[in-house]
This record gives sequence, structure tokens and C-alpha cells, in this order.
Amino acid sequence: MKEILFFEEGEACFPSFFSEQLIIDWIDVIALHYEKTVGAINFIFCDDAYILSVNRQYLQHDYYTDVITFDYCKGNMLSGDVFISLDTVRSNSELFSTSYENEFCRVICHSILHLIGFKDKTDIDSKEMRKNENICLDLLKTL
Repeated sequence: MKEILFFEEGEACFPSFFSEQLIIDWIDVIALHYEKTVGAINFIFCDDAYILSVNRQYLQHDYYTDVITFDYCKGNMLSGDVFISLDTVRSNSELFSTSYENEFCRVICHSILHLIGFKDKTDIDSKEMRKNENICLDLLKTL
């Protein structure tokens, strides 16, 4: 059963420039492109302090990150919990000289690509991830 939900933790607020419905529609298009279906996906928008605590507690990593994706997929159905630090998204947008909106979109599709099965730990995997992020960003333009 498809259910995409959005939550806020810490000092984070869902960005006003993007609608929840647009994200839902975009994820549907991405899933269709990769021949997947959408199940239950929870997006938790948070601040750096919150994502650091998640990273420490569940992954034993002691650093900030922009996104953590917990994969609960079964077969072709995409399901998971996605934690996104809006603080790190903002700082990465400055670091990479891109808009906050663009970086936000990249992180959203990055998390969905992880659920689809793409990895980013090696240079080769990272290049493939970037290529597919760009495909997903192009799919967003069709909505």
C-alpha cells in the first residue's frame, strides 16, 4: 500500500518552496522509470543535531550527513525511512555553489535511488549515483 508521509524533528521545517504532493508525484514517476512500486516511505526532515544522533545510534557513525536512508524494501516495492538534515542540505548547497532548492531535490532523489538499490561508497558507484540523480532531476521537470 502506497503511503508517503512527512515529519519534522528538531528545529527543521519543511521547505516552503516544495509541496509534499509534488514530492509524492515525483517519487511515483521515479519508481515507474525504474520499474518499481511505491510502498511506505517516511521522510523525516531534521536539523544537524537530530541526524547526528540517528547516525550515532543506528550506524555508529560520529559525523553529520545530509541524508540517512533505512531500506525496508521488499521485492519491487520501495519502502523506508529517510532522515534529511536540512542544515546540511543548506551548507552543501553553499559548498557546491548550487541553490538550496536544487540540493534539496538532489537529496530527495538520492534517497529514493538508495531504496531502488543504487550505492555510493565507491567512486564507480558514486558516478552511477550522480548519473541517476540527474535522470531523476530531469523527471521532476516533467511534472
